[in-house]
Amino acid sequence: MAGRKPKPTQLKLVQGTARADRTNIREPLPTGNLDQAPDWMTDSQKEGWDYAIKNAPKGLLKYLDQSVLSVWVAAEDLHRQALQGVAKHGMLTKAPNTGLPIQSPYLPIVNKQAAIMMKAASELGFTPTARSRIVVAEETVGDDPWARLAAAV
Repeated sequence: MAGRKPKPTQLKLVQGTARADRTNIREPLPTGNLDQAPDWMTDSQKEGWDYAIKNAPKGLLKYLDQSVLSVWVAAEDLHRQALQGVAKHGMLTKAPNTGLPIQSPYLPIVNKQAAIMMKAASELGFTPTARSRIVVAEETVGDDPWARLAAAV
């Protein structure tokens, strides 16, 4: 299919841009908000999961999104570990056979995991571009006058 990917209805609702004439009435509606990280994740991955859940727009991530969020979390964890390897050993290392300087084996991992993170982040609405399009609907702002003022701007 040509053109832009359609924006999910839930994202339109969060942004306050939903219109009845442009809504797919047969769009599947996943249920259940994501909360707990899967048991198989490591402790550092669970920290990344909790960070993502805490900072994502409320109600946006559903159980069905678990696999995409898991990809983002795993990539973020591997990316962090590889960056720590680069920080510890440097960007260059010596080749085992010749002793000549070569690129650190951690650098391709850093780059690959960053690409995976960005792809998953764009699907989940985690990128700065995606966030700049989100406008909090007035009913989600609540009674805080400062929040209402910020939403109106």
